[in-house]
Amino acid sequence: MRIGVDGRKIPESAKRGPVASLDHGHELGMAGLFFRTVLDMSPTLDPGELAAIRQRADELGMYLETGLGKVNPYALAEAPELRAIGDGDVLLGFRRMMEACAAIGCRELWVATANYKPAYRGRWAYDRFRTDVTWDEQLAATDRFLHRLAPIARDLGIHLNLETHEEITTFELVRLVESVGADVTGIVFDTANVLQRVEHPVWAARRVAPYVRQTHIKDALIAHESGELAYQMRPCGSGVVDFAALLPILAAANPAVHLTIENDESLDDRPRPRKPILIEIYSPEFLAGHPDLTVEEMAAYLEMVHGYERRILRGELPTRQAYAEQPYGYAETVAYIQRSAEHLRSVCQAADLPVTA
Repeated sequence: MRIGVDGRKIPESAKRGPVASLDHGHELGMAGLFFRTVLDMSPTLDPGELAAIRQRADELGMYLETGLGKVNPYALAEAPELRAIGDGDVLLGFRRMMEACAAIGCRELWVATANYKPAYRGRWAYDRFRTDVTWDEQLAATDRFLHRLAPIARDLGIHLNLETHEEITTFELVRLVESVGADVTGIVFDTANVLQRVEHPVWAARRVAPYVRQTHIKDALIAHESGELAYQMRPCGSGVVDFAALLPILAAANPAVHLTIENDESLDDRPRPRKPILIEIYSPEFLAGHPDLTVEEMAAYLEMVHGYERRILRGELPTRQAYAEQPYGYAETVAYIQRSAEHLRSVCQAADLPVTA
């Protein structure tokens, strides 16, 4: 395993560009960069630009990972670049992106199912709870589209790896992978997104581990606030995720999986109010939308939350409000990444897990 960082969220990524961001990541001690989509590396899929990025990663001895975009047809209108790159033909656009990725040796490709809408509150921020189309209809459409992409992926030797994104459960992801085929699909395990679906990260890891081919490694505060739960990203080791229990599960299934830190974005790069994500865990409508959730896992989840809240009460960790009021610019984002990496290294060392510097 190697520890890297998100190529879109590493600070100053837009200003520096992909090649300079690789240099930046290397300076920060990262072993690789994970650009969310190949269009982040080259919006026109220019072969020369992509080859230069590949070459620089190889010169630095860094891994290079990337992806495609949303594979839920109901979400594609919110990503017009995926249609545009195919000159109006969405399937052709995906083929072109997949061919461009294969040409630079990137064959583990991130995809996701929907979007999180921070402008809305609670469950309405998730496409899972759209009222114009049901979530089951969105899953069925996603399954059909993945089946159309599968022959292209087989020809190119590619895996389309579905993220444990904010709106989808691990149960649903496993069913999608098993429906389309594990020879062409897999999972990008985001260690903190599952918290928004009231899934315990360790329990979730056990479910998805056989299919995990890429990761987004992150941590978060989960604490009660105004009768709901608040979610706030925190550096690895300072949130609720138990990496000492989780990482051995991933390593046992895929000892060469890359651990890519997904840091909270710098406010210098993306100015925004630092509002919490709200999880309506006690809402009947919210719970009805999670038919796979068991009483046992919810109990373990709430036990995890209460344990974290006790640490806040003891003054070991800042409250959500206090943390949100702290400065968070370039220097703080770099510290966030390096603190996360150091925690992951220490966990791996303690568990005798194989990590390459």
